[in-house]
Amino acid sequence: MGTASGTAPGAATGTSSGAATGTPGDATTAAFPRTVAHAMGETTIPEQPQRVVVLDTGELDSAIALGVVPVGAVRAPVEDGLLDYLRPQTEGATQLVGTISEPDLEAIAALRPDLILSSKLRHEDLYDQLGQVTSTVFSEAVGVVWKENFLLHGEALGYREEAERMLADYEARASELGERLREELGGLPTVSIVRFLPGETRLYQRASFIGTVLEDVGLPRPAPQDVDDFALVISEEQIHLADGELIFVTWYGPAEDTTRASFTSNPLWERLEGVQAGHVHEAPDDTWMLGIGIGAANVVLDDLERILLTE
Repeated sequence: MGTASGTAPGAATGTSSGAATGTPGDATTAAFPRTVAHAMGETTIPEQPQRVVVLDTGELDSAIALGVVPVGAVRAPVEDGLLDYLRPQTEGATQLVGTISEPDLEAIAALRPDLILSSKLRHEDLYDQLGQVTSTVFSEAVGVVWKENFLLHGEALGYREEAERMLADYEARASELGERLREELGGLPTVSIVRFLPGETRLYQRASFIGTVLEDVGLPRPAPQDVDDFALVISEEQIHLADGELIFVTWYGPAEDTTRASFTSNPLWERLEGVQAGHVHEAPDDTWMLGIGIGAANVVLDDLERILLTE
């Protein structure tokens, strides 16, 4: 069984760019015990955590980005429970302890964690029970607030200053990428995000994880997606709302179990500007939708750079 690494932050982030990584030895020495204010109140953490359990994908992303490999994590909503971009760090080292909707409290306690990270949105009703196991810190929500969550996770793990630096590096990189795109493409194209799920199709809007990353780059959105909401569910009769100069598509679970085939075979799909221009690109669901953390955000930047500047 693996334990939290205890090494300098950024030892492994799952990004290919390296933009979210730290330099070994440059982490601040955190003072413990410390009291962390969070969505459920205040929690005192007596020593720097070494055995961390995370109960959502964003918390897992944060920990890995800061060089901490959790001893336990809930299953991600993918076939084997492990997100591909974090697999090199978690496979064989992180025990799966239930699902996001039903964490296995006995399995969590058996790991003897010294910190549990989750959110009020996901597990408010379990907070008291988790707090009886060990120090527990909850963010308020997930997704669009991933940056604030990363700083909170950094505070709890003893790497707040490193988290601040990594976030600043990410934002500078996103801004620089936007400028490069503007210069090399002669402007910034509108970007549509379409996600196929079992039984429904969503257009992701600004108040979502992927919406914040596109906004950080400066990429404009089509009118139906340029609003401060999470996502718009559309029918096949509303396919025209999915249009954009660039269309990125992703799907949750096996593609054959989603609406992808019925939507993309509909004649209305072929009428979209982005489709006719050959500007439809597939994006990995685990980073563009599920990761909701700084590691995933940097992988999205990698993808945008590769697709828009090199392909």
